[in-house]
Amino acid sequence: MIRLIKKIFFQQTRSLDKKGKLGSSTSLSHELTINLDRLKEIFGTSNDIVIREFNMGRNRQISGAILYVEGMSDKLLINESLIKPLMYGIPGTEEVVSIDTIRKSMVSVGGVEQVSSISDVVDGCLSGDTVLLIHGLNEALILNTKGWDSRGVEEPSTESVVRGPREGFSETLRVNTALLRRKIKNPDLKIEPMKLGRRTKTDVCIIYLKDLANPRLIEEIRRRLNRIDTDGIMESGYIEQFIEDAPYSIFSTIANSEKPDVIAAKLLEGRAAIMVDGTPFVLTVPMVLIESFQSAEDYYSRPYFASLIRMMRFLAYGISTLAPAVYVALTTFHQELIPTPLLFTLASSREGIPFPAVLEALVMLVAFEILREAGVRLPRPVGSAISIVGALVIGEAAVSAGLIGAPMVIVVALTAVSSFVVPAQTDSQVILRYIFLVLAGFMGGFGIAIGLLGVVIHLASLRSFGTPYLSPVAPLSVRDLKDTFIRAPIWAMLTRPRTIALHDPERQEFRLDTAPHAEDGDGTEG
Repeated sequence: MIRLIKKIFFQQTRSLDKKGKLGSSTSLSHELTINLDRLKEIFGTSNDIVIREFNMGRNRQISGAILYVEGMSDKLLINESLIKPLMYGIPGTEEVVSIDTIRKSMVSVGGVEQVSSISDVVDGCLSGDTVLLIHGLNEALILNTKGWDSRGVEEPSTESVVRGPREGFSETLRVNTALLRRKIKNPDLKIEPMKLGRRTKTDVCIIYLKDLANPRLIEEIRRRLNRIDTDGIMESGYIEQFIEDAPYSIFSTIANSEKPDVIAAKLLEGRAAIMVDGTPFVLTVPMVLIESFQSAEDYYSRPYFASLIRMMRFLAYGISTLAPAVYVALTTFHQELIPTPLLFTLASSREGIPFPAVLEALVMLVAFEILREAGVRLPRPVGSAISIVGALVIGEAAVSAGLIGAPMVIVVALTAVSSFVVPAQTDSQVILRYIFLVLAGFMGGFGIAIGLLGVVIHLASLRSFGTPYLSPVAPLSVRDLKDTFIRAPIWAMLTRPRTIALHDPERQEFRLDTAPHAEDGDGTEG
């Protein structure tokens, strides 16, 4: 069955001549007019492509042209650092000028690349750079003049913290790499660029610490990224679905974050990051399940409170996933497990309800998902009001009309609030919630037990780039349990995760003395 699904949905026919991709063998001509005609034919009537022809040299005998996309390049930089020195700064009266002379002595921009094909010229222009063409030369210069408008560094809305850095990634790739460089000032931090998408040619970077990351991991990332053959990459979610280990699983095996401190901490553990231009979400691999319950603020707070909050997250995930199913199982199959006073209360509240408990819970959960989706899609000032008012009105009206029992409204409300505690597992929570609810409606507690067993077996079978998904619990690594269900003090975390950091497992000095040095017994110097 799986093979049939793959054949239907994922079989791709690949041709040698890709659409939207210029042949790299199309070389530039020595004639400037021929090169410009080719480029005008490629770009057509696009009015945002600027072609500026001019004459250079003391006697204006050398013809040249620059090519750039308006809105993606810095006009001031082009005028001051390219056009002026080229028109007025070339000495002599010779009719042909060397490309090396211009590259080394004339242009005053940071990045200069020498190319000799039409496809490289087109790619450079569409990337926001400026292309310089000279008559008599079959080579061109791609000059780094990128200067488009972009969103600045702001606090991420999906990972809010009370204590810790407030900066988050933006949609500009170079801004994001600079934020990481600020966190990790180490020459071993490597940033490998590549382009994905036959038509979009999206800039993608593989980021890792050379002395910590497993070389096999980096090679596997390169192999999976190079295997991607699609028209366009719009967001990092595209790449996540192309390279994940278990595409049919409801659990994600690739983590993501838009906080530089979170990505830097994962790189320091030996992981690798995949950064995509145009999105603030950065992917990290490998991923283990426990990462979903960790927060950046855990490591900035003291260990006792951080450990308590982390255990609360596990509890909230269990409530969000199992609460409706447990309520249905108890009220339908296992009434003897409910205390007698509470059973009388539940029975009186369900008196006159025309629907069975499983259908009652299903209707309320679907209504909650509709309200949540409406609150997300509507404008922010209106969305929050609609979701809150809608939930109150629908819940109160349903109870008053005798369609839904009051205890079910409480259970669904508790489930809804708990679902926001672990946002990284929102997808799995919603799906598992319905699965357990259906199992509980048909088989009661026995159905819930079967569902839990199936989930555990499935989680144990998952791998993320070769790393067990349930690590360090299965396989058990006692030394790594200090950052799972509880968060040990920072000074006690001597080693990196055993299944990830293979080359340099020691994180800090063994038996680091944290007590203050004092000459007196009262803790103060004499």
